[in-house]
Amino acid sequence: MDERNQTTVDEFIFLGFSGVLQLRLTLFVMFLIVYLLSLVGNTIIIFIVLMDSTLQTPMYIFLGNLSFLEIWYTTVTVPKLLATCLSQVVTISVSGCIIQYYFFFSMGATECILLAVMAYDRYLAICNPLRYSLLMSLQICLRFSAGSWIGGFIAPLLPVTLISYLNFCGPQKINHFFCDSDPIYKLSCSDTFLAEALGYTCSSIVILSSFLLTMSSYGNIVLTIIRLSSREAQKKAFSTCASHLTVVTIYYGTIIFAYVRPPAKYNFTIGKVVSVFYCVVTPLVNPFIYTLRNKDVKKAFTKTLARKRWFWARNTQDF
Repeated sequence: MDERNQTTVDEFIFLGFSGVLQLRLTLFVMFLIVYLLSLVGNTIIIFIVLMDSTLQTPMYIFLGNLSFLEIWYTTVTVPKLLATCLSQVVTISVSGCIIQYYFFFSMGATECILLAVMAYDRYLAICNPLRYSLLMSLQICLRFSAGSWIGGFIAPLLPVTLISYLNFCGPQKINHFFCDSDPIYKLSCSDTFLAEALGYTCSSIVILSSFLLTMSSYGNIVLTIIRLSSREAQKKAFSTCASHLTVVTIYYGTIIFAYVRPPAKYNFTIGKVVSVFYCVVTPLVNPFIYTLRNKDVKKAFTKTLARKRWFWARNTQDF
């Protein structure tokens, strides 16, 4: 496109979910409830892991990292989603849009890496139980956790840098509720081929490599469980990773559908609906899956509540 005599756009307008006011208000209430429940659920998990010494093991340290990540993952996108449900004109500056995309990409990449690390942790615990404490010591666990965050924030640097050099001359309406890559490319009046190709390559490498590593770990876990002679041992081994496998299936199913495909195949309407699942629904589902399916977390949660009730009752009596 000829970039001469073009007016530079300095802000974008989110279209969000179009519809009559009553429908948008209904969506607002629904998304707000899910968002608040997600924040509360993930905060509770972090609190339990920090407060209960029996949960300060690699498995639950990784879970605490995941919950902390989910809080910020939703906070990057959901506030704008809520705003688009209440107002038909929700804007964001071009620089703010690029920053939002960077943090969204970073959080997504960090979650992919962290889920692969959590799968590897379960692989070691089930397939190498005698060497587990050596192979996954607290120090190694913390290194894996830090590496997940560092790798996640490094992954989008080059694609985002290329996007920052794009020119935007109008139109300025983003057919989404947050700044995702394809809607940004659609609005640029520059040649986006290199930025699109690099962004697609980076996202595919992060998603598919972490997915394959995760599935490889679970493949070995399944083979090990099958070889266990005791049915009780099989049940116990599967219960330790069933919740994680459920989360992996939900998360990867949506992001692979959304991002591992040629850019030309992108459908904005379907993209917005799918985005709701990995931006809003999955962060809510995670804490409930982990707490409802994990006996250790439920036990620690019950013990923490009992401790708090005793503390409140004692303070009330003293008062």
